[in-house]
Amino acid sequence: MTPPNNTMNAYQADALLDRFGYKVAARLNESANQLPHDISERLRTARLQAIERRKKETRLQTATNISMSGGAVVLGGNDGLNLWTRIASLLPLLALVAGLIAINILQNDNRASELAEVDVALLTDDLPPAAHADAGFAQFLKFGSPANGAGQ
Repeated sequence: MTPPNNTMNAYQADALLDRFGYKVAARLNESANQLPHDISERLRTARLQAIERRKKETRLQTATNISMSGGAVVLGGNDGLNLWTRIASLLPLLALVAGLIAINILQNDNRASELAEVDVALLTDDLPPAAHADAGFAQFLKFGSPANGAGQ
């Protein structure tokens, strides 16, 4: 499986930059022996400072990536979480719980009103409630009574 062209171009560009860096380093190393001692010491000090600065940048970038990757990992202790930010982080959870409780109450009310409608229909009907539970009654309503001539 070959990577896409834009990825391949990025790999080629990185390889070219690496080769260029190695060539420049080789040229500088060749002529480093010809420099006076004080200049070589300043260059060595500058090189050490650059390496230390690069290490700090890498550590900072890694810490930022870890803290942004999901929020589960906290580096360095208290990073500005005071009482108000903790309360603010709990607000969505409280809103969710309140919404679920409201949905439950509404569903219970709807269910109770549906049952009340069925009870009212059964109690105000001319037939006894046991007739509605009879399987033959549904057939009777569907096809009509034989006395009315539906069965002839």
